[in-house]
Amino acid sequence: MTSTQFTKSAYLKLSRLKFTILIIATCIGAVLLLYAKISPRIYTSSATVFPLNASSESSNAASALTNMLGLSETPKSFVQEASINIVELALSRNTREAVALQRLPKFNNKRIAELLIEQYNKNKSFLAPAIIMSTDSQKLATDAALLIQNSINAKMNKNGILEINFSNSDEKLVGPINYKFVEIVSEFYKELKIRKAKLDFDFISTKLDSFQLAMNNFDNKSIGVSNRTMFVDPDKLQYQLPKDNLSNDKNRVQRQRDAAIDNREEALWRLQKETPIIAMLDKPEAPFDSQKPSAVLYALIGFFVGGLLISFLFIFNLLYAYVKFEIKNAAFGNAE
Repeated sequence: MTSTQFTKSAYLKLSRLKFTILIIATCIGAVLLLYAKISPRIYTSSATVFPLNASSESSNAASALTNMLGLSETPKSFVQEASINIVELALSRNTREAVALQRLPKFNNKRIAELLIEQYNKNKSFLAPAIIMSTDSQKLATDAALLIQNSINAKMNKNGILEINFSNSDEKLVGPINYKFVEIVSEFYKELKIRKAKLDFDFISTKLDSFQLAMNNFDNKSIGVSNRTMFVDPDKLQYQLPKDNLSNDKNRVQRQRDAAIDNREEALWRLQKETPIIAMLDKPEAPFDSQKPSAVLYALIGFFVGGLLISFLFIFNLLYAYVKFEIKNAAFGNAE
């Protein structure tokens, strides 16, 4: 079958079946139209938060205002906390499970996990398995954490401010759940900051103790050297063993100890003062962003794509014969 024969045969066959193709394409478009109609509208709540550290109290009002407006070259933000990745903390399984076990007073004091599982079982497709409401808190939190995983999103904007977005088909749930996310992330972040400050204080305290121990050893050695004074003539001369090296080493360790004392005072100040306060810029409250599939767009896509697929299936045998003919001619041409 040549290309001309294939084109003519395909055209004639599609012309005979054009009404069938039109009906099938219309049915596919109607199915996608119905799917778009019954698809729930997804609401998204947004919250932006940033830390107010106690260290900013020492800066003047102008620099504080500059930092708040994001005009400085190095604004105080979550990004500077290299030891604590706030985005990973917000998206972690531990955070999601902690949020899932929180109770919402506005919803009969039910846990978030219970509300999400009930909603999933109510709106799931008939092919998807239902989630059994477990009586075990850990199992309940694990199941709900999987549902939350696809609904939560956290990122850092260009100014170093954390953005937390939560999406759900229930408009009444997106705000309270997002509030709980901000609350849990804030508590975890504060706990990590305080723990880090305590580790710094413990480390410098241990280091200071070691310096003091070294100082005591030098003093003991100096006393021992003084007790071994050599008397050549008891009435005239006496000689002491040299202590220059001991004195130099002691002075070096003493300078290090003094620096460690200053570091300990600074670590103690951080431990006492640097408890971060999480300030919320944008609260997750209505109006929320919403998104719903376009019924017209889905219908058009279903109509055209369905028509092309059905047309391809109708001329598949002709296409197969044409390809087979071309391969055969190519094989014989190479053989010659």
